[in-house]
Amino acid sequence: MPSTKQSRRGEPVIEQHSIDYIPHAERHGKVWHQGPFWFTGNFVVVTMVTGFVGPAMGLSVWFSVLAVVLGACFGTFFMAFHANQGPRMGLPQMIQSRAQFGSRGAIVPFAATVFVYVGFIVFDTILATQGINVFPEAKAFWYPLLIIVSIVIAVVGHDLLHFIQRWLTYALVVVFAIVTIVAIVHFSTAPVAQGAAVATAGWSLVAFLVQFSLAAGYNISYAVYVSDYTRYLPANASAPKLITSVYIGAAFSAVWLMSLGALLASYIPDADPINSLRSVGDIFFPGFGTIAVIVAVLALVSIMGVNAYGAMLTGSTAVDAFRKVRPTVRLRVIGLIVVGLVALIVALLIPDNYLNSFNSFVLLMLYFLVPWTAVNLVDFYFVRHGKYAIAEILKPGGYYGHWAWRGVVAYSVGFLVMIPFFSLSFFVGPMAQLLGGADFSFAIGLVVSGGLYLLFSRSMDAKAEAAARAASNLELEGTEAELQ
Repeated sequence: MPSTKQSRRGEPVIEQHSIDYIPHAERHGKVWHQGPFWFTGNFVVVTMVTGFVGPAMGLSVWFSVLAVVLGACFGTFFMAFHANQGPRMGLPQMIQSRAQFGSRGAIVPFAATVFVYVGFIVFDTILATQGINVFPEAKAFWYPLLIIVSIVIAVVGHDLLHFIQRWLTYALVVVFAIVTIVAIVHFSTAPVAQGAAVATAGWSLVAFLVQFSLAAGYNISYAVYVSDYTRYLPANASAPKLITSVYIGAAFSAVWLMSLGALLASYIPDADPINSLRSVGDIFFPGFGTIAVIVAVLALVSIMGVNAYGAMLTGSTAVDAFRKVRPTVRLRVIGLIVVGLVALIVALLIPDNYLNSFNSFVLLMLYFLVPWTAVNLVDFYFVRHGKYAIAEILKPGGYYGHWAWRGVVAYSVGFLVMIPFFSLSFFVGPMAQLLGGADFSFAIGLVVSGGLYLLFSRSMDAKAEAAARAASNLELEGTEAELQ
């Protein structure tokens, strides 16, 4: 293992693990840390943009907030239950999918996951550059600089990301509490601006369902992150406390910021996230808006590091399925550089009017990830009950094989039956057209993929897997003994 600079506690400053198993001797952290981590992870300006959609489609502010609350709380339910997989398995989130799909069969959810990570880095980079507001046209300077900073944070790894996210929570809560109170007081007393959406807004079933789907899809997209940041916790970490901590952190921040976005988009004509935040903040006192934007930019850069870290883990897992890789620091650094370069190219090419692109991006995430989360959670909680042959998951050609037909078929059928219900700017399925553009695809995908996988799993050879688990446990115990 390459030598690295040591911390005060004698531990490497740079994280040593990648897509490999975290030994029990190296487990650390506290369950409550997950709350502020996911609060800050979700408390970014990109989240606020999601709340713009309802008002933009003519939905009143309170109906928009209701759709946000229901959607975010629904989506977070699936995301939070993935948290329990980290300490039980000691693995990153997506490599666990090999048990359901096989090492190569998981390539479709892997590709969708990398798409999610890179997409968020791109939108975060654009918004952070707008927030800095110093030579804003100099994209060729700011985009690389912001991405490099996020990559450096991700290189140091898991513990630094947790530290930054945890401490940013305090600043975000104080600053945005002030912004939110000011916005509510101001817009409830000030005359309605000409052209503001609130002047003509009302009820629209289609707009309500779109806002609900976007809020749900946005938080479901975090399902692919969760175990990456819980896998270092002790294996006996309380499951109820862990799931609750993740749920409260992610749901509360999403509901808060999306609702604030709905409020701003309702009362500010052609609302822009950065300029709206700055103008409302300055109502408190001149310059406070700039403080709010700076804090928001810091949160964006931090979550860019989180996204880069996750993309590196998922990309490395995909490569490992076809060509065995050693999970070293060098692999992590190379993977992060590749992620940064791809994100930079996409950011430079994306149109300036990114809101429509963002809405379609969130819905596409929902479509690709809903069948995966259904299969993954059903397998963990109802089929294998959290018991896996961990050492075999790490072997691309091990017990779980290259292709696992149950997961592949359940995912594929679930995705296919969702297509008629898709409602995108460039495609509206026949069922969505009959429903006036309303999108129920996520519900269809969850039920069909999860139900099929549960049905298919009745033919699994439980005795063979139990033998594989026993051998795997002995192998992991031997590995841990060597490390002590």
